[in-house]
Amino acid sequence: MLALLHIENIAVIESADIRFAEGFNALTGETGAGKSIVVDAIGAIIGERTSRDLIRTGAKSALVSAVFAGLPALSWFQENGTGPDEDGELLIQREIQADGKNICRIGGRPFPVSQLRTLGRQLLNIHGQHDGQQLLDPTCHLDYLDRFSGTEEVLRAYREAYEKVRGIRREMDRLQMDEAEKARRLDSLGFQIGELERADLQRGEEEALTARRSVLRNAGKLIDAVERAHLALSGDEDRDGGVALLMEAEEALRTAGAIDSSAAALAGQLTELRCAADDAAEQVRDLRDSLDFEPGELDELEGRLDLLHRLKKKYGATVEDMLDYLDQCREELERIQFAGDVLSRLEKDFAGAVEEAGKRGGALSRERKKGAKALEARIQEELRQLDMPKVRFQVEFAPKAAEHGMDETGMDEVRFLMSANVGEDLKPIQKIASGGELARIMLALKNVLAENEDVTTLVFDEVDTGVSGRAAQKVAEKMADVARHKQVLCVTHLPQIAAMADAHFSVEKGERGGRTYTAVERLDRERRREELARLTGGAHITPAMLAGAEELLAAAEDYKRGEAWVNE
Repeated sequence: MLALLHIENIAVIESADIRFAEGFNALTGETGAGKSIVVDAIGAIIGERTSRDLIRTGAKSALVSAVFAGLPALSWFQENGTGPDEDGELLIQREIQADGKNICRIGGRPFPVSQLRTLGRQLLNIHGQHDGQQLLDPTCHLDYLDRFSGTEEVLRAYREAYEKVRGIRREMDRLQMDEAEKARRLDSLGFQIGELERADLQRGEEEALTARRSVLRNAGKLIDAVERAHLALSGDEDRDGGVALLMEAEEALRTAGAIDSSAAALAGQLTELRCAADDAAEQVRDLRDSLDFEPGELDELEGRLDLLHRLKKKYGATVEDMLDYLDQCREELERIQFAGDVLSRLEKDFAGAVEEAGKRGGALSRERKKGAKALEARIQEELRQLDMPKVRFQVEFAPKAAEHGMDETGMDEVRFLMSANVGEDLKPIQKIASGGELARIMLALKNVLAENEDVTTLVFDEVDTGVSGRAAQKVAEKMADVARHKQVLCVTHLPQIAAMADAHFSVEKGERGGRTYTAVERLDRERRREELARLTGGAHITPAMLAGAEELLAAAEDYKRGEAWVNE
């Protein structure tokens, strides 16, 4: 359950701490007081999309913190190495910064928003007014049915088979072409392969050719420099080179070494220098002898680089890219030449894949139809409890209007039908349901779906819109029934629902120092009477309204005591 919610600098709420109770929590207040801001803050703490526009004017960032208690042993905790503390409490924080960045912490550790969203869906469900519009959208009905029926594994197996069908179909489409297109492609591939093969490309040759061209373009300077180095090291007929001079110095110091040991040590150093210089002189001599340039070599090399440049414009940015392209062309040529054989094999594979997907799709349909019967019965029972005993609810199935009667969702078209009055035919729910009926049907559906989920907290944001009178009382009783098994937080404008709550919070807006502030306060019994009277009659509260509010509270207490007694 959500035990504590701390809100800081979100819209008109500068700072608020809300300690929710177990069971049924109601939030009421004037329109625009900030009730929806509390729901937005709860959404932020479970990873829903937020905006920097939520940050209170003048603040650098907004912060939402929540403490959850009594959580089940979710696999997410083990997978991510965190979880509730020794007291069984889990702290979640989310900071929304002015630059749009978010800082999320779960159990004191930072996590990305995506992980917060994954965990949040297992902790809490928010049901808003827009959910009624989803109920009107037939494309959402299949998802509702799958969630209730628990078809995840069967649906996953079907999708694997269907994806194989799609993969083979893509391969077949790639191979299938008319004869004229096939001839044109064969000509094009033949020309490209021939041009690239005649070029006899070699990996790494462009770099080697570029380096050789640099040498050839500077051959004169290179020869002159190497000659001077050779002369300096080896000398000529007119002068001694460095090697000879080092040898002369070495011999002189060896002679001196007979007199002074330090001279002998220096002679040893000169020996090392002379050997190194002799090796260098030999390498310079080999380099000089290798500098043999053939006439016309530079022109030939320039021609080769020009060919590579022209080919790169057509086939790739580098020689390696062109060779890879050549391999692709050869493979494509082979595929086209043997396309008939490959297509024959693929057609057999395709038929088998369609058959397998059909089998798995049939299994999925049977699970859905079994779940549909159970869903119809549960919804009918829920609607009966919500004072809609005459309403009939049915899940209608139709074959999928797609190739082979299947797509990624399966082989079923599903829509919800209802009849609001006795003697009326079943019709699509979006065509006949009123606002109040939709609110109660959605409440029934959400309650049924929540039974199969591990979430411990349900948030209802003004889902009672369009409900009044006796229907409002039945919705209040249903909320109380749900709250016996899960924590319920409900933003409402109906006194019947607020009276049924175990904890009642008032959201009030005021002004201070030229700024708007919103406060959230838990009401005691007397304040609850006043708030219920306000919900009933507006700003002018009379003794009769207060007496009526007291009757609502007493009736709610009697109902909950009766429910507890019935279930003991």
